Order: sequence, then structure tokens, then C-alpha cells
Amino acid sequence: MTTEYKIALAGASSLLAKELKESLTESPLAGASFVLLDEQDAQGQLEQVGDEVTVVQAIGPHSFEDIDFTFFAGSEALTRKYWRDALAAGSTVLDLSGALDDEPGVLVRAPWLGNSIVSPDLLTKAVVPANAAALALALMLDRLQDVAEIRFMSATVLQPASEYGKEGLDELHQQTVSLLSFQSMPRAVFDTQVAYNTLSSFGESATASLARSESRIRRHYAALAGDRLPELRMQLIYAPVFHGNAFSICIELEQAVALSTIEDALGGEHLDLVLEETDSPSNLAAAGQNDVLVWLKPEPPVSRVSGETSRFWLWAASDNLRLAAQNAVECALDLRRLRPQGKVQ
Repeated sequence: MTTEYKIALAGASSLLAKELKESLTESPLAGASFVLLDEQDAQGQLEQVGDEVTVVQAIGPHSFEDIDFTFFAGSEALTRKYWRDALAAGSTVLDLSGALDDEPGVLVRAPWLGNSIVSPDLLTKAVVPANAAALALALMLDRLQDVAEIRFMSATVLQPASEYGKEGLDELHQQTVSLLSFQSMPRAVFDTQVAYNTLSSFGESATASLARSESRIRRHYAALAGDRLPELRMQLIYAPVFHGNAFSICIELEQAVALSTIEDALGGEHLDLVLEETDSPSNLAAAGQNDVLVWLKPEPPVSRVSGETSRFWLWAASDNLRLAAQNAVECALDLRRLRPQGKVQ
């Protein structure tokens, strides 16, 4: 008989939870029994998981009995308040909120990168599925490292409003409408104009923080990179879009390599190499895609004889929420070996 797991989504009304529901129902965990948990004000909402309509329940200390996997996809405060209750109930915790990054014994994970990072064991307290931007960067650089040693890399990462949840999306939308109708703009989340504006920081009173986001990307990349991948030189920029990360990356290899070899490396699993300049990756093109879209632009000069280069640019895009959800599901599938039998039979 196929093992049936019981899975809880804490913060079930969040943007990330919505993507998680879709990713879980497309995965080998689709047959699980799902419990949706959230703050009191979300109690009673109807959410669809696969073909089933499920009522969101108010979260509490005793919500995790008989739960095999608990995905925390809401606020950091929600995770900090209840993650130990989930552990005490015997549930495996997967944190997408960012609350447990600095907790001892908690691993940052990205199973798509194979054996390049530490695997969880029975002493692992919880798992943090790697940030989507850190994962996309590590995927591209990991493939290139198989081609030749990377001498230098630098990246500009363009981040969307959806990284700051529904509140961020709503404020961008409301600011856009307000500007077009010549009305005052709401500033509770960003404390500055984010509509039609590209920024390297938000206002002093903002609840959102690019500095915190950048620090998290750096931490997660370092955890994924280990000693294999190059040091991350990065600047994080806010882009006035609703969804999707975009990346401008400069790469220099230790030796010249044929362009065809580089293209082969960037066209592997989870990476989709775009060959036509007219189909340049974008946040719109990446929406709903499981892969990172990548375009390769050689830096002149390229040898006319050998077709080789050691310097090039990558322009890439990925669906930040979709990639985060896919990685979280892969982490749960990886953790099944530590929980071979679900509690719900």
C-alpha cells in the first residue's frame, strides 16, 4: 500500500502557500492529506488543494498532532511562534519564511544541486529550502564550474514586489493606481515610491528591507556553494514588477572554452537556455515556469577560429515564488528517507 503522509501548510493564505499547494499536487506527495493553518483572521477561508476544497483552520500549539511535514510559508513571526510546537509533535519542519536561518541545527537545502551540500540526518532540527534567487545563481554557477574554473563573477539581482508578500503586491498596485489618478500614495510597506521606480533601498520606516533580503540571499548562496562555487559578488535592486527575479551576471573563466560547450552546460536540467535574442528571458516569460530561463551573451573578443571565449554575460529570469515552492517540495521528497512511513495510514 502506498504510504500516505499528512502535510500542514502554516500561513496557508500567503502567496508562497498558494504556489506550494500547486507544486505539492503536481508532485509524488499529491496523495497526502493536507491541513491548512493560519492566523485567526484567515480562519474559515476556503482554499483549493488539488481537487479538494479545504477550510483554513486557526493555528495553535496543538495543530501539529500526527503531521508528517509542516511547511511554514507565512510570516517570520508565525514561524517563530509555532515551529517548536511542530517539532515537539514529531513533524518535520520546512521553513520558507526566513525565520530559522540562524537557528543551530537547521540546514539550508537545495536537492537539485546534488551532493554539493550537507544532507539532513536524524539530528537535523528543521530544513530551510534555499531562497529562490540564491538557488538560481547556484544552479547556473554549478553548471559552469563543470566547464572550467570560474575566475570572477558578479551579479545584479532584480527583485519583485512579491518577495514581500501580499502586502507588497497590494502597495505596488495601489501606488500605481494612485499615481495615475494623481492621488497620494500608500507607503506602509516600502515607505517610498516603488511604482515606476527602481531602487537600491527603501524608506527609513519601511517594513520591507532590501538589505535583509540581500543578506538572506548571500547566506543561502554561501550554504549552497561550500568550497565548490565562487564567492558571490552581488547587488540587489528592487524592480517595479509584481513577480519574477531577473539576473545580470558577468562571468570570467580561468580558460577560454567553446561557446557550444558553455551552451550545453546552461541547457541542462532546471535551466532553459534561450538561443534566440528575440526570446530574451523576462519575468513575464518565466511566470509559472519550473526552470530558470538563461540567455548567453559572449563578451568580445570571441576567437573566430575556435569559437572560444573566457568572458561572457548571462541574462536570466525565474519565477521567484514557483522556484521557491518547487525547491521546498524537493526538500520534502528528499526528507522522506528519514520518514519512510507516514502517520496517517
